[in-house]
Amino acid sequence: MKMVCLLYFFCEVRTMQRAFPILVRARAWTDYSTVVPQSNLQYDEEERQRGGGLLLTISAAALLALWKIIAIDIILSGDNAVVIAMATRRLPKDQQNKAIFWGTAGAVMLRILFAAVIVFLLNIPFVHFAGGLLLVWIAYKVLVEREEEANVRAADRLLKAIMTIVIADAVMSLDNVVAVAGAAEGHLGMLALGVAISIPIMIFGSKAIVRLMEKHRWIAYVGSGILAWTAGKMMAGDEGVLHWLHLSYGPFVYVVAAGVTIVVLAAGYITNKRAEREEGTLI
Repeated sequence: MKMVCLLYFFCEVRTMQRAFPILVRARAWTDYSTVVPQSNLQYDEEERQRGGGLLLTISAAALLALWKIIAIDIILSGDNAVVIAMATRRLPKDQQNKAIFWGTAGAVMLRILFAAVIVFLLNIPFVHFAGGLLLVWIAYKVLVEREEEANVRAADRLLKAIMTIVIADAVMSLDNVVAVAGAAEGHLGMLALGVAISIPIMIFGSKAIVRLMEKHRWIAYVGSGILAWTAGKMMAGDEGVLHWLHLSYGPFVYVVAAGVTIVVLAAGYITNKRAEREEGTLI
């Protein structure tokens, strides 16, 4: 699904160019705050004479571009909702909402930042491999994480959950940001608006997953498996790794992803069973 979405939105570049024909582009990455789609602001003289002042009109093409940004962000954020749910499932009820809100807010801020420097990020050698390794650890930790001991401060648990959400989302969003940035055609303001609109959907989606995990404990393994599969694909699909091994993106990537998933789930299952015997509790 992610690859289909990426291909679709890269094919839409020309459509976006027609949607913003008079886009004032910045000369440097740091100047993106000055980018203004002037074609979307029209001063209607008749409206001014009637006392209406400046008339703001939004073209159908601009609305279509915004809808595409929102749609792709929602489609590609399914894994991220799983991250949020996994990271907050062990928190007390009164802290879950705080962790979800602040974790999502931090993740969204990083997405917007990534969009501004995405070319630089994707040119860093083995960046996907390193991110995949980090995600493997996160997939394991969120699966085996148990109720914290009584002497651990609630604030520490909340901060840990927020940091887990932000870091995991950042790792998983590199490719997502490429697609969203392509749909935005370099317009950081439009990208930020689209991402902001999709925030409530991510929040409610993660809350729904948390509720399912509370009723069906085995769903935690499904969530961890999704993260581990994503991590394996990131590691094996890194261009530096494929070049070093003289391979192309194909069966090798999926074999590695499957292997990583099996190892993480097996390790998590063994750890949880050992903890059950020691503590007499179920996850």
